[in-house]
Amino acid sequence: MTTKAKEMLEIRWHGRGGQGAKTAALLLGEAVLATGKYMQAFPEYGAERMGAPIQAFNRISDHPVMLHCHVTAPDVVVVIDPTLLDSVDVTQGLPADGKLLVNTPTEPAKIREKLGLQGRQVYAVDASAIAMATIKRNIPNTPMLGALAKVSGVLDLETLVEDSRKRLEKKFRAKPEVIEGNLEAMRRGYEEVRGE
Repeated sequence: MTTKAKEMLEIRWHGRGGQGAKTAALLLGEAVLATGKYMQAFPEYGAERMGAPIQAFNRISDHPVMLHCHVTAPDVVVVIDPTLLDSVDVTQGLPADGKLLVNTPTEPAKIREKLGLQGRQVYAVDASAIAMATIKRNIPNTPMLGALAKVSGVLDLETLVEDSRKRLEKKFRAKPEVIEGNLEAMRRGYEEVRGE
């Protein structure tokens, strides 16, 4: 493990506008903050529109985070939209001991083969199917968040779920089915992620 990884965990999210990468990064950041750690959670803004490729970032540390730039050497890369594997170098800057988490029904070994990866841990979860089953919409951010909690070990599942419940209740107070659906999606993402 690198010195940087011991001092600070850096995560880069890849998705498309409307899939919730920004929201997932913010939910993770707020949940981590509630545990007493320091964090950053921010999106990359440009001329994004619904469906355009976007990035979001997290930094998590036991010490104040003084960096104010994009994450270029992530410890973990989360790919919410698997079509980006064909058009974006999602593994750019990912070290040999880094982790790649992809929303796909494809097995991790096939992802490794497709991307020609050496080293690195590869994980997959069918977050889109989970989202359709739990929230009835293909917004796979919360199942990916649950899977990320397991893969990274940054938070235990119940801490993530309970903190997210508080934040979702503020936004969806009148829609308890949306709150419960998203929390169930997190749990399923955590349970169903698989790796190699």
